Amino acid sequence: MSEAAGSVHRLDDLDAALVHCRACPRLVEWREEVARTRRAAFRDQQYWGRAVPGFGPADARLAIVGLAPAAHGANRTGRMFTGDRSGDVLFAALHELGLSSQAESNSAQDGMRLFGVRMTAPVHCAPPDNKPSTAERDTCSAWLTRELQLLRPDLRAIVVLGRFGWQALLPVLTDAGWLVPRPRPAFGHGVEYEIASAAGNGSIRLFGSYHVSQQNTFTGRLTPAMLKDVLGRAAGYAGLVVQTRSRLDGDGGGISRAVR
Repeated sequence: MSEAAGSVHRLDDLDAALVHCRACPRLVEWREEVARTRRAAFRDQQYWGRAVPGFGPADARLAIVGLAPAAHGANRTGRMFTGDRSGDVLFAALHELGLSSQAESNSAQDGMRLFGVRMTAPVHCAPPDNKPSTAERDTCSAWLTRELQLLRPDLRAIVVLGRFGWQALLPVLTDAGWLVPRPRPAFGHGVEYEIASAAGNGSIRLFGSYHVSQQNTFTGRLTPAMLKDVLGRAAGYAGLVVQTRSRLDGDGGGISRAVR
């Protein structure tokens, strides 16, 4: 699929090509099996059951990189982080910061918009047990490489959710034209690193966060405040307008400020 990814020059064309990818037999079999059998709570719904493209504008200044679509989340709805508990946490934080139009993301037809933010993943198909193989990650990397190349003119910051996404992203950054230092930056919640461009024309800042998985959010390893801190710092670095209010202030109690 590297040739298919590299041959497109517009982000919407990349997304359209990606959904037809069948390069990883195990992932194709699993995503389609889940779409056939369905979870009881969603038995009356038509599952997406294909590769899931990134979500967000082509001129995004901030990218959020996860792991892979959830079997009954994005694999069901066809949109990144949509339709599961992980997405509930992430979109709530983005909404509080003024970076999404809604606090809940339930379906690809719910009118959700992201402001200056693009969501994507190193693996675009739902994997069994949420564990893609190294070979599957590497096979899928050409899509993320091309996506970042197309985002590059405006991209200023990347938030990576989880160690798997971090380890998958670093070689992709090299392929996409950035100079990842050696030894490679270590993952950790709240870490940030400046990554220079190989062409010498600017840099991006890489931010780490624990993943918004139920395992992390239900146990308190990742709290809403911790997530908002990382997202807010990254958005500020990217020059986006963020909210300073809490949801407890109500819809009308927010104060917006532009930070860099």
